[in-house]
Amino acid sequence: MINYLDNIKNTDSGNFFLMAGPCAIEGEDIAMRIAEKIITITDQLRIPYIFKGSYRKANRSKGSSFTGIGDEKALRILERIGREFGVPTVTDIHESDEAAMAAAYVDILQIPAFLCRQTDLLIAAAQTGKVVNVKKGQFLSAGSMKFAVEKIKEAGNDKVILTDRGNTFGYQDLIVDYRGLPEMQSFGVPVVMDCTHSLQQPNQSSGVTGGKPELISTIAKAAIAVGADGLFIETHPDPANAKSDGANMLHLDLLEETLVKLIRIRQAIL
Repeated sequence: MINYLDNIKNTDSGNFFLMAGPCAIEGEDIAMRIAEKIITITDQLRIPYIFKGSYRKANRSKGSSFTGIGDEKALRILERIGREFGVPTVTDIHESDEAAMAAAYVDILQIPAFLCRQTDLLIAAAQTGKVVNVKKGQFLSAGSMKFAVEKIKEAGNDKVILTDRGNTFGYQDLIVDYRGLPEMQSFGVPVVMDCTHSLQQPNQSSGVTGGKPELISTIAKAAIAVGADGLFIETHPDPANAKSDGANMLHLDLLEETLVKLIRIRQAIL
């Protein structure tokens, strides 16, 4: 169980924790609606919940792809969600000078998978004192993530989460090696399974990343069965028209039934 956050609810339930929300902050109204629905579901099911939303998308296949609505505008939306709903929030940062800026608005700073080896970025995130969630690079073994943990802890911050998001498999697919979850847990940090990005199909000739959202439940079930501490799920009420990563997001209407099944698996293995 995650114990780094004072404002996370339902921590006595014995359930896994959930990081969920849209890929990107597209606007205030839709972000608030998504947050409200997820919070209603997770409160009912007593799942500790963290709202996820990227204030800016720096890693895009095409230069014309959506990157955000403006840094400060998006960060203020994240701040409002955290304040009004009383939940922790998490967002990505991409460069060292973003760490302090984003830390003023959110509870957790997330290091994208492609940047998980960037020492200066990890140290800058650590020095804010915020929780740091590091996505495991799809090009790395689980064992090599101990060095990311060490960098953050050596910078004076013990509040680290590691998130698996699959491994590169050929040029246009990813595969999840579930042996990596207990291996990363051996570093003494909570480990999360990213159930949506692990189903991406990158490097498509169209310049738009594909995905297999119909397998999100499969990835999540296996992760809970293996003993993951938390799950990361990007969700949207209209994935087909989402401005980022719509091809691998879970439809918001499917979230509750998915979580109910996962709780049953969690209860069965305890």
